[in-house]
Order: sequence, then structure tokens, then C-alpha cells
Amino acid sequence: MKKILFCLWIGASLSQSCINDNEDPVAVAPFQGAIGDPKVGGATEPNQVWIDLSEIDPVTKGPVQTLTKRTDWDLAFYSGAQFKVVLNSSIMMAAAKIPNVTDISQVTEAMVSTLKTQVQVANFNPANEIYIDDVKGDFPNGYTAIEKIEAIDSQNAVYLVNMGKEINAGPVPVGSVATGGDSRGWKIIQIVRAGEGYKVKYGDIAGENYVITVNKNAAYNYNFVSLKDKKEITIQPEKKKWDLCFTVFTNTITGAGSYIFADFVTTNNVGGTGAYEVVVPAPASGLEAYNNFKTSDIDQSKFIYNDQRVIGANWRNPVGANGLEVYGDRFYIIKDANGFYFKLRFTRLIKADADNQGVKGERGFPSFEYKSL
Repeated sequence: MKKILFCLWIGASLSQSCINDNEDPVAVAPFQGAIGDPKVGGATEPNQVWIDLSEIDPVTKGPVQTLTKRTDWDLAFYSGAQFKVVLNSSIMMAAAKIPNVTDISQVTEAMVSTLKTQVQVANFNPANEIYIDDVKGDFPNGYTAIEKIEAIDSQNAVYLVNMGKEINAGPVPVGSVATGGDSRGWKIIQIVRAGEGYKVKYGDIAGENYVITVNKNAAYNYNFVSLKDKKEITIQPEKKKWDLCFTVFTNTITGAGSYIFADFVTTNNVGGTGAYEVVVPAPASGLEAYNNFKTSDIDQSKFIYNDQRVIGANWRNPVGANGLEVYGDRFYIIKDANGFYFKLRFTRLIKADADNQGVKGERGFPSFEYKSL
């Protein structure tokens, strides 16, 4: 992505005026507008879709999107200066410290049987929030269920990890979603530092143990690991090469603890993306306000950089009086890590037409339009 110095054509005389050498260059996205159709994958929403708004796919003419299966990874290891580890919230993972244990080989089923009943997601228990990561995604500052990794090995606890849910393999009624299937079981895990990286010790309870070493890569927000496949895996694009992620997401509900949401959209706040929501009060037209919104209308004070849920599930109403619907009274302003600005509005939540890729009315077929500002 490049910063482009541009000129303005003025009046009928076509007199050209350029930015002077001593002026700051203006970041201009290399296109005017596009339609995004994230390949979420239908009603079980099996894919996480990483969207780069400023790069256009020459085939689809929409934004470049990178697809990964939600169950491809389990842990994300922060690549910045701090040592933080994040759980895969898209499959309802959770973790808790096992008391009075310093070695994973010491763990028995009796030690964790009671803990297993507590380390859950979406069981309507407000106390379960401590077993998931900060839903704002403000890492490295936010809370993580696995505490920051200390330099002294003995200061790093052993954890019981709820591995979450598989992707649903059964039928889903039209208009509904299925965010999870069978249980993926449990692991015990201990993470220590390995130089400027991490060493992961893990295994089944009273079973065989494994070790994976993870080296930080500063080009990415995180390095990812699949405990199931016993290896490191690439998930997110480089940290300045994506802006939005369409995903299933573990959020919280006041008084009910953690809860799983479909149709969720996160922003790449760790990589420097900021966003804010514009809600247009009735009786004004949301579409007209979106069309008329221009660069000079951007309010820098409204950008949010410390919460990945600015868009979240706020863009759609799954229980509206008219059925599934996209809210027409709002749109979003986004600033990416390279300084490009965009306005974005959602246009679809469900499959509009029947074809061999889905059934009309099926969830998991979102669409949006956006333009550079």
C-alpha cells in the first residue's frame, strides 16, 4: 500500500495544483468503492475471514480476503514486547489456573474434575468471565485467562484448557445459525519463555506431553499454534495487511457472563486499525447520510483503538419484527494502520438467492459496500 501524492484539476481551464514539497502527503486508497462478500461459509459459519479494505482482488473486484477455518488454531502468541497468550474465542475456548501445581505431569483427573464444571463458556454464569480473555482485545494491555508469561519458569502456572467446540456437522434450519458442535475436550498446558519466544508444554490429563517452541515474528500481531496438529500455523495476514475479521466470537453479556455470537466483525485494533459507528436518527435516511458522508465529516475524536468490537454484532438484528435484517440507520468509519480512511455499510445478512453454494435465507452470507474517503 502506498501513500499517493495527488493533484486537483480546477475549473474549466484544467489548471493543476499539487501538494507542495513541505506539506504532508495524503494517504489515498487506490480505488473509489467496492462490494465485500466475506466467505463466512453459511449457517455454521466455519470460516474466519480476514479483510484488507485497501487491497482489491483483481478477480472478485472486492477487498482481498484471507480464509481460515475456525478450528485451525488454539492459541495466539503475542509478537510484541510483552509475553501474552490469547485463546481462540471463535470456538468457545476457556482456561483456568490449576491450584498448587507446578508441573503438567503432576495433574490428575481428580485435581480438575470440579474445575471442569466451571471453565465453561455460555453457561449463563457471570463468574465464567474470568476464564476467557478481555473481549475488547486490547492486547497487550488487556486481561488474558492465561496470565502473562514470566521470565522465571517456576512463576508460570499450569492451566486447564477447555478446547471449545468443533464446527457443527449437522443440519441447520434456514435462518438459524449453529456456532458450535461436539466438544473438543480438554488439555493441560504450561507456557514459559524461550529466549525472545515461547515454549509450550501441553498434553492430555494423565497422558502424553508435547513441546512446541514459538518464535516471535514482528511482521504479525501473533504467532498461532494448533495443539491438535502439534505445530505452529499461519492464521492472520501480516499486521498491516488486514482491517476486519468476520468470525464467530465469544463476547460478554452483563449479568450472564460469556456468550457466543454469530455474524461478528472485529477490527484489527492490535495492528492499529481504528473505527467508530455513525447512527443516523430517524426520520433521516441512513443510506442518504452514508452517501453524503465525506472526508471533512470525519471526527478524529471518535475513533476507537482499544476495543475490537466497534462493529461487533451491532450491524444486524437477528430477531427483528421483519425477521433477519441489517440495520439501515448506521454505518462505520474506519482508519487502517496505513492511514487510509473508509466508510462502510452493511447490505446483507442472509443468502439472497438459491444456488449450489447455499439456500435462500441461509445465515452466514453477509455483504457490505464501502468507499475510500
